[in-house]
Amino acid sequence: MEDRLKFAVFGGGSWATALVKILTEKEQKVGWYMRSVYAKEHLIHQGHNPNYISSVEFDVSKLFLSNDLNEVVEKADCLIFAIPSAFLFDELQKLTVSLQDKVIFSAIKGIVPQTSLIVGEHFHTQYNIPYDYIGVITGPCHAEEVALERLSYLTIACSDKGKAKNLAKALSNDYIKTKISDDIIGTEYAAMLKNIYAIAAGIAHGLGYGDNFQSVLMSNAIREMKKFIRKVHKMKRNINNSAYLGDLLVTGYSVFSRNRMFGNMIGKGYTVKSAMMEMSMVAEGYYATKSAWQINQKNQAKTPILNAVYEVLYEDKNAKKVFQKLTEALD
Repeated sequence: MEDRLKFAVFGGGSWATALVKILTEKEQKVGWYMRSVYAKEHLIHQGHNPNYISSVEFDVSKLFLSNDLNEVVEKADCLIFAIPSAFLFDELQKLTVSLQDKVIFSAIKGIVPQTSLIVGEHFHTQYNIPYDYIGVITGPCHAEEVALERLSYLTIACSDKGKAKNLAKALSNDYIKTKISDDIIGTEYAAMLKNIYAIAAGIAHGLGYGDNFQSVLMSNAIREMKKFIRKVHKMKRNINNSAYLGDLLVTGYSVFSRNRMFGNMIGKGYTVKSAMMEMSMVAEGYYATKSAWQINQKNQAKTPILNAVYEVLYEDKNAKKVFQKLTEALD
């Protein structure tokens, strides 16, 4: 096929924009699907995404931009999805071309609500993609710091090490360091769970808890994450590696964390609806909380932090009272 693309990114948000920025530093041409016609046209004429990390200037001659999902899928070999998990199901409903023989990497840190599956599992069960053709891109890495070209780290997970190495090489540069992993299930669940714990950190901050409590909260969160992941996918892993603990810490503490920001607003008294309306970006952890809680009803890992966030967000319980109770469950 003419104009064959090695890589294509799907999504118009900040993380999709950051990934395209990184890839265009090495690739001759990168595919980029975004739903917004306005954003695509603005990029073509102005050279930057008008809605997210607009400080990043693109050489548009290195981009294959399209609002047609199928056109981009058909042209690329490796598909990188950075569409928020809440919208992925509906976007994939537009597919009329096959995903077979495509390598699919998820840069999505959430659960697909319609199937209660992490993204890799969703592609495997719903589209019959072999796990050897599915991978995950995890942090710790904020899109905003990529835009500033601050030193950042990525973990590329895939059971096929060759595919992981290929993407890791494409994403490596002076300010991005990469490593590979074979824990595609564990890293993706960790990426989902850390958003929930960041919401907890935000709620605590909004309620007036200080750094001392935050440190205890994060310490308990990594142990809770370990218990949850062990229930869903038991294998040997070091939970203290950057893909797990590092990603948790940066999301729990950073001013760039939308999930922490969302939680902070909830702690200060915003309703879920008003907090979501005020934020211009999607807080993945909100949707992940319900799915993770439902998954754990079957697995029964001990998850007091997850349970507390669920009670505040989905049972409309008083955040102050819920977190007073949570302080007694932590050590």
